[in-house]
Amino acid sequence: MQKKLLLLVGVFSFAFSAKSQTTTEDSIKTVINNFFEAMRNADAKALTACFTDSAILQSVHVKDGNTTIANETVKAFADAIAAIKKGDADERIRFDVIKTDGALAVAWTPYEFYYKGNFSHCGADSYQLVRINGNWKIQYLIDTKRKTGCR
Repeated sequence: MQKKLLLLVGVFSFAFSAKSQTTTEDSIKTVINNFFEAMRNADAKALTACFTDSAILQSVHVKDGNTTIANETVKAFADAIAAIKKGDADERIRFDVIKTDGALAVAWTPYEFYYKGNFSHCGADSYQLVRINGNWKIQYLIDTKRKTGCR
Protein backbone atom coordinates (compact mmCIF):
# COMPACT_ATOMS: atom_id res chain seq x y z
CA MET A 1 0.00 0.00 0.00
CA GLN A 2 2.78 2.42 0.90
CA LYS A 3 4.55 1.70 -2.41
CA LYS A 4 1.35 2.49 -4.35
CA LEU A 5 0.93 5.75 -2.44
CA LEU A 6 4.53 6.76 -3.16
CA LEU A 7 4.06 5.88 -6.83
CA LEU A 8 0.91 8.00 -7.04
CA VAL A 9 2.61 10.94 -5.32
CA GLY A 10 5.53 10.63 -7.74
CA VAL A 11 3.24 10.51 -10.79
CA PHE A 12 1.23 13.55 -9.63
CA SER A 13 4.40 15.48 -8.79
CA PHE A 14 5.81 14.78 -12.24
CA ALA A 15 2.53 15.74 -13.93
CA PHE A 16 2.33 18.99 -11.94
CA SER A 17 5.96 19.81 -12.70
CA ALA A 18 5.48 19.13 -16.43
CA LYS A 19 2.32 21.30 -16.50
CA SER A 20 4.09 24.08 -14.61
CA GLN A 21 7.00 23.97 -17.07
CA THR A 22 4.59 24.05 -20.03
CA THR A 23 2.75 27.02 -18.53
CA THR A 24 6.04 28.86 -17.98
CA GLU A 25 7.22 28.11 -21.52
CA ASP A 26 3.86 29.23 -22.90
CA SER A 27 4.19 32.53 -20.99
CA ILE A 28 7.67 33.06 -22.42
CA LYS A 29 6.47 32.24 -25.94
CA THR A 30 3.60 34.70 -25.50
CA VAL A 31 5.96 37.60 -24.72
CA ILE A 32 8.18 36.78 -27.70
CA ASN A 33 5.17 36.34 -30.00
CA ASN A 34 3.76 39.66 -28.74
CA PHE A 35 7.07 41.31 -29.64
CA PHE A 36 6.85 40.09 -33.24
CA GLU A 37 3.15 40.90 -33.46
CA ALA A 38 4.02 44.47 -32.39
CA MET A 39 6.65 44.55 -35.16
CA ARG A 40 4.11 43.40 -37.76
CA ASN A 41 1.66 46.05 -36.50
CA ALA A 42 4.34 48.80 -36.38
CA ASP A 43 3.22 49.36 -32.78
CA ALA A 44 6.05 50.98 -30.81
CA LYS A 45 4.11 51.03 -27.53
CA ALA A 46 3.26 47.30 -27.62
CA LEU A 47 6.82 46.49 -28.69
CA THR A 48 8.35 48.50 -25.83
CA ALA A 49 6.03 46.76 -23.34
CA CYS A 50 7.79 43.45 -24.08
CA PHE A 51 11.10 44.73 -22.62
CA THR A 52 12.44 45.67 -19.20
CA ASP A 53 13.40 49.32 -18.67
CA SER A 54 17.10 48.41 -18.84
CA ALA A 55 16.94 46.03 -21.82
CA ILE A 56 19.86 45.65 -24.22
CA LEU A 57 19.57 44.94 -27.95
CA GLN A 58 22.51 43.83 -30.06
CA SER A 59 23.13 42.43 -33.54
CA VAL A 60 26.10 40.35 -34.64
CA HIS A 61 27.38 41.33 -38.09
CA VAL A 62 29.96 39.38 -40.09
CA LYS A 63 31.45 41.07 -43.14
CA ASP A 64 34.58 39.96 -44.98
CA GLY A 65 35.42 37.60 -42.12
CA ASN A 66 35.23 40.36 -39.50
CA THR A 67 32.67 40.13 -36.71
CA THR A 68 31.23 43.26 -35.13
CA ILE A 69 28.45 43.86 -32.64
CA ALA A 70 25.98 46.71 -33.10
CA ASN A 71 24.10 48.12 -30.11
CA GLU A 72 20.64 49.66 -30.22
CA THR A 73 18.26 50.99 -27.59
CA VAL A 74 14.72 49.68 -27.31
CA LYS A 75 13.46 53.21 -27.98
CA ALA A 76 15.48 53.56 -31.20
CA PHE A 77 14.31 50.14 -32.38
CA ALA A 78 10.68 50.88 -31.49
CA ASP A 79 10.87 54.25 -33.27
CA ALA A 80 12.27 52.56 -36.40
CA ILE A 81 9.47 49.99 -36.34
CA ALA A 82 6.83 52.71 -35.84
CA ALA A 83 8.17 54.53 -38.91
CA ILE A 84 7.34 51.67 -41.29
CA LYS A 85 3.94 50.65 -42.59
CA LYS A 86 1.89 48.07 -40.71
CA GLY A 87 2.58 44.64 -42.20
CA ASP A 88 5.90 45.58 -43.82
CA ALA A 89 8.13 43.89 -41.19
CA ASP A 90 7.38 40.18 -40.77
CA GLU A 91 9.84 38.09 -38.79
CA ARG A 92 8.80 34.43 -38.80
CA ILE A 93 10.29 32.54 -35.90
CA ARG A 94 10.51 28.94 -34.77
CA PHE A 95 10.97 28.17 -31.09
CA ASP A 96 13.98 25.91 -30.72
CA VAL A 97 15.07 26.06 -27.06
CA ILE A 98 13.55 27.51 -23.90
CA LYS A 99 15.27 27.00 -20.55
CA THR A 100 14.29 28.46 -17.19
CA ASP A 101 15.68 28.77 -13.69
CA GLY A 102 13.27 30.57 -11.41
CA ALA A 103 12.86 34.14 -12.66
CA LEU A 104 15.47 33.76 -15.45
CA ALA A 105 14.83 32.30 -18.89
CA VAL A 106 16.68 31.88 -22.15
CA ALA A 107 15.05 31.32 -25.54
CA TRP A 108 16.51 30.62 -28.98
CA THR A 109 14.50 31.22 -32.15
CA PRO A 110 15.80 30.73 -35.68
CA TYR A 111 13.96 33.11 -38.01
CA GLU A 112 13.30 34.29 -41.55
CA PHE A 113 12.64 38.00 -42.06
CA TYR A 114 10.37 39.34 -44.79
CA TYR A 115 10.05 43.01 -45.70
CA LYS A 116 7.00 44.07 -47.72
CA GLY A 117 6.35 40.39 -48.43
CA ASN A 118 9.82 39.68 -49.84
CA PHE A 119 12.43 37.51 -48.17
CA SER A 120 15.21 39.70 -46.75
CA HIS A 121 17.42 37.55 -44.50
CA CYS A 122 17.49 34.87 -41.84
CA GLY A 123 19.36 34.18 -38.62
CA ALA A 124 18.75 33.41 -34.98
CA ASP A 125 17.48 35.44 -32.04
CA SER A 126 18.79 34.75 -28.53
CA TYR A 127 16.77 36.15 -25.63
CA GLN A 128 17.38 36.50 -21.92
CA LEU A 129 14.10 37.07 -20.12
CA VAL A 130 13.34 37.97 -16.51
CA ARG A 131 10.08 37.42 -14.65
CA ILE A 132 9.21 40.70 -12.91
CA ASN A 133 6.06 40.91 -10.77
CA GLY A 134 4.86 37.67 -12.35
CA ASN A 135 5.38 38.84 -15.95
CA TRP A 136 8.14 37.78 -18.34
CA LYS A 137 10.05 40.63 -20.01
CA ILE A 138 12.94 40.61 -22.46
CA GLN A 139 16.11 41.88 -20.80
CA TYR A 140 18.57 41.04 -23.55
CA LEU A 141 18.14 40.28 -27.23
CA ILE A 142 20.99 39.53 -29.62
CA ASP A 143 20.59 38.31 -33.18
CA THR A 144 22.48 37.21 -36.25
CA LYS A 145 21.66 38.05 -39.85
CA ARG A 146 22.60 36.31 -43.07
CA LYS A 147 21.26 35.89 -46.59
CA THR A 148 22.59 32.40 -47.32
CA GLY A 149 21.86 29.00 -45.79
CA CYS A 150 18.37 30.07 -44.84
CA ARG A 151 16.04 27.53 -46.34
